[in-house]
Amino acid sequence: MNPDQRDERKALILRLLEESGALVRGHFLLSSGLHSEAYVQCALLLEDPVRARRVGEELGSELRQYHPDSVLSPALGGVIIGHEVAAALGVPFRFSERKGEEMGLRRGFSLRQGERVVIVEDVITTGRSTLETAALATGRGARVVAVGSIIDRTVGRDPFDVPFHSLLTLGLPSFAPADCPACRAGAAPPEKPGSRPAPVTRG
Repeated sequence: MNPDQRDERKALILRLLEESGALVRGHFLLSSGLHSEAYVQCALLLEDPVRARRVGEELGSELRQYHPDSVLSPALGGVIIGHEVAAALGVPFRFSERKGEEMGLRRGFSLRQGERVVIVEDVITTGRSTLETAALATGRGARVVAVGSIIDRTVGRDPFDVPFHSLLTLGLPSFAPADCPACRAGAAPPEKPGSRPAPVTRG
């Protein structure tokens, strides 16, 4: 894909985010434990099956070069986009689930020795859930060949040791709670829109 095509794709994803109301402003507690003044709620982007299929096809085209045998996503955020990427690639889809703080495979899902897996998420900020899911896969004998997401919020801090592809990079700032401008300004406590339990603070 040439630079013009990549720019067109980025413009498409940004337009779909805005049209769906998926890019929201406020005071948020991310699943990473960081605070942010903006949040991407990809569930709103993906609630329309036509949009979800289009985004899955776009991300699938980026990941096809790694010849994956399957797609694995962390629940809950990665489930819809992971399924759509798997559909675009014509391979099985599975998802990992968190019980407490432990990530595992349930519902009869399994991975075979040497299986080529791509990990797919909706939004990646610190990469924690993605890394846990990748470790789960390699622990079952599979080989993680790439990571993909709709949105990259790592701000250049790519935490992976395999190729990482996203459809759109958003430089939305995030802060440790002690450094959060909204908290310092006396704003209301942050809203937690994600699915992971809030980090436990021990005094």
